Amino acid sequence: MLDPIIGVLANILGFFLDLTGSYGIAIIILTVFIRGLTFPLMAKQMKSTEKMQELQPELKKLQEKYKDDKETLNKKTMELWKEHKVNPAAGCLPLLVQMPVLLAMFRLLHRYEEFLGDVDTSFLWVDLSQPDPIWLLPILAGATTFLQQKLTMRSQSNSSMMAIMPFMLIFISINLPAGLPLYFVVGNIFSLLAHLATKKRPKAQKEGGAEQQ
Repeated sequence: MLDPIIGVLANILGFFLDLTGSYGIAIIILTVFIRGLTFPLMAKQMKSTEKMQELQPELKKLQEKYKDDKETLNKKTMELWKEHKVNPAAGCLPLLVQMPVLLAMFRLLHRYEEFLGDVDTSFLWVDLSQPDPIWLLPILAGATTFLQQKLTMRSQSNSSMMAIMPFMLIFISINLPAGLPLYFVVGNIFSLLAHLATKKRPKAQKEGGAEQQ
C-alpha cells in the first residue's frame, strides 16, 4: 500500500539530492515541498480550529443548560456548528493525509540505499542515516512540536496531550535515523510560520477594512 508513495517520495528526494548534492538539504526541501502541497488542507484545519475555539463560551453555555439532556445538547451543538459553518471533522483530514506520507518517509529514510544507492548522508554534525549522537535534532523536534501545539491548541482540554506529545516524540526520535527528526523539525517550523501567516492575514484585512470606513 505504501510502496507507490515511497516510490514517488524517493524520486523527488533523488531529484533534490542531484540538484543540491546534499542529503540533508534534499530532505529539507522535500519536507517543505510536501507541506506546501498539503497547505490548503492545513489552512482549512487552522480556520476550523480557530472558529471552534471562538465558540467555546457558547458551547459551555449549552453544556450547562442541557447537561441532563444529551440528545438536545448534541442537537443544539450541531446547530451551532452549522450556523457558524464549522466542521469538527476538518481537523482530522490533514492528519489522514499526512500519516501515510509520514510512514512512507519513515521507510524511505530507513532504507535510503535501496532507493537512492550509495549516498553521503553526513549533514552538519550528524550522519542522517544514524541516530543523532547528541540528541539535538530530537530535542528540536520536541520543542517545535510543543510550540506548534501551544499556538494552535489553546483549549485547556488539550493540556495533557500538549505536555506528553513533545516528550514522546523526543523519546522516539533518539533511536531513529536523524533524517526523521530533521523532517519533523522542518515540518513543524513550516506549520508554525503558516499558522502565523494565516492569523496575520485576517487581522491585516480587518484593519484595512476599518481604515476604508
